[in-house]
Amino acid sequence: MTTTDKITCAIYALIALLALPATWINNIAFMQQPNNSFMDFINAAYVNAAAASLSNDLLFIAIAASIFMAIEGKRVGVRYVWLYLVFSGIVAISVTFPLFLLARHIKLTNIQPEQVV
Repeated sequence: MTTTDKITCAIYALIALLALPATWINNIAFMQQPNNSFMDFINAAYVNAAAASLSNDLLFIAIAASIFMAIEGKRVGVRYVWLYLVFSGIVAISVTFPLFLLARHIKLTNIQPEQVV
C-alpha cells in the first residue's frame, strides 16, 4: 500500500470517526425530548424549508450511496456489504459510507488492477 493509499484510508476513517459523534450527539438529544418517536423525528426533519432541503439532500445521497455500495461491493468483493447498508439506517450513512469506502480501498489495493472488471 502506497503512502497515498494510507492517507486516503486515514481520511475515510477520520470522516467516519467524526461523523459518529456529530450525528449521535443530536440523535441522543432528540431521544431525550418528550416527543421522540420516529414520526416526530421525520416531522422535525421537515419543520422548515432549510431542514427539508437538507433532509431531502441526505435522503437522495443515501439512496445513491446505497446503490453504489451494493454494486461496487459485489464487483470488488467487499465482504458483508449488507451490514453497511443496514447500519446506514441505524447509525448514519455519514459513518457507514466512509467505512465502506475504506474497506473498498483496502480491497482494491490488495488486488491486481487487471482483476477488477
